[in-house]
Amino acid sequence: MKMWTNRNNMTEFVLLGLTENPKMQGIILVVFFLIYIFSEVGNVLILVTIAASPLLETPMYFFLAYLSFIDACYSSVSAPKLIVDSLREKKTILFNGCMTQIFGEHFFRGADVTLLTVMAYDRYVAICKPLHYTTIMNRQVCGLLVGVVWVGAFLHATIQILFIFRLPFRGPSIIDHFMCDLIPLLNLSCTDTHTLGLFVATNGGFLCTLNFLLLAVSCVVIVCSLLNHSLEARHKALSTCVSHITAMVLFFVPCIFVYIRPAATLSIDKAVTAFYTMITPVLNPLIYTLRNNQMKDAIRKWFSRKSITTDK
Repeated sequence: MKMWTNRNNMTEFVLLGLTENPKMQGIILVVFFLIYIFSEVGNVLILVTIAASPLLETPMYFFLAYLSFIDACYSSVSAPKLIVDSLREKKTILFNGCMTQIFGEHFFRGADVTLLTVMAYDRYVAICKPLHYTTIMNRQVCGLLVGVVWVGAFLHATIQILFIFRLPFRGPSIIDHFMCDLIPLLNLSCTDTHTLGLFVATNGGFLCTLNFLLLAVSCVVIVCSLLNHSLEARHKALSTCVSHITAMVLFFVPCIFVYIRPAATLSIDKAVTAFYTMITPVLNPLIYTLRNNQMKDAIRKWFSRKSITTDK
């Protein structure tokens, strides 16, 4: 792990957490533990259901399975640390652990936002070019798009980590946050980080804003293309758009708020970060299952098969 060695030999940081109030820390422990468990169970349930149901072997559910996998991993980057730290008076994280957390956060976040755009493109093809859908969204294309998601996420996370891990830190090593993140670390550096802060905001903000605009454009195109369709077709397509728009607003708006502005720490940043790192991964399973009758039927059938197998 020599690549993560800081040139000033900073070995660990002290995290202040979401709050320093002992009573509130107990509430945070219970609330976020339940949220984390629900997120993991919900996303794993979607993964298992899609893998076990032949009726869900379509590009839409192929991408949804990857989204659930990414969300399960994404919530695991910071939630376990936050939950454990709620039991500790002093919350510390090693330098290497801090860099790993930053890389994991940006890797899975980058994959999440890019995959949401890929899913919007899939719905655009399905609704606007239904006769050519199976030809355009074939297995090779779906695999290629997922590959682009992973490569893009890796490049994004690598660029972000290269910005930060060689910065000089001489103390204090106190991070006013519940996790390692770029902006709080920039504020701890003993060198001028104004230019670097602009690069960080550009990289993170550009990724969020670009995908947000692509998603918005795809939804507008889909809605415009529905004007000549039947009422039933319009209702089905709009239901899909509502799911994407909901997921888009819940994830992109907080992300853009944090990264599209200059690198400065605001009191609301911790709450916003907690929302999109831990609340959003648990909302996606609800958004894409409660509004999807096919998915709900598949889950019921999967549980019915399990129940019959257990009874035997």
